[in-house]
Amino acid sequence: MALWRAYQRALANHPWKVQVLTAGSLMGLGDIISQQLVEKRGLRGHQARRTLIMVSLGCGFVGPAVGGWYRVLDRLIPGTSKVDALKKMLLDQGCFAPCFLGSFLSLVGALNGLSAQDNWAKLRRLWPAVQLANFYLVPLHYRLAVVQCVAVVWNSYLSWKAHRL
Repeated sequence: MALWRAYQRALANHPWKVQVLTAGSLMGLGDIISQQLVEKRGLRGHQARRTLIMVSLGCGFVGPAVGGWYRVLDRLIPGTSKVDALKKMLLDQGCFAPCFLGSFLSLVGALNGLSAQDNWAKLRRLWPAVQLANFYLVPLHYRLAVVQCVAVVWNSYLSWKAHRL
């Protein structure tokens, strides 16, 4: 609980920095899970450069893009009712997600040789439900962290898929 309270204080004092660092940390965690639990590389076989690439993508691209989008979305559709959450999810999935995912998968692909087509179908099934719950249940300043926690599983899969030979 002390760690959670410290996180909340840091988030209150430096929301943008903490959200960006959270995104990077959780993307790195996804890669560690991929390398250690899925690929079973062990500590000696762990590719630290690969993990740093994922952390960099989280801090440099995912955190700023998604965190910024959530701020814009909350200004466009203020409120947290069921209808507001549904509107946000529809706008998110109809406008932001295709652009973001196309950019993200292209960037990951450029860095790691990942095919966007292999991942598109799974992502389309998962994300609308996550976002509906996120916009309805989660306060704005926690949304990026919640999405990134869900994305840890997805990031593990992306990292594994990107680095499979």
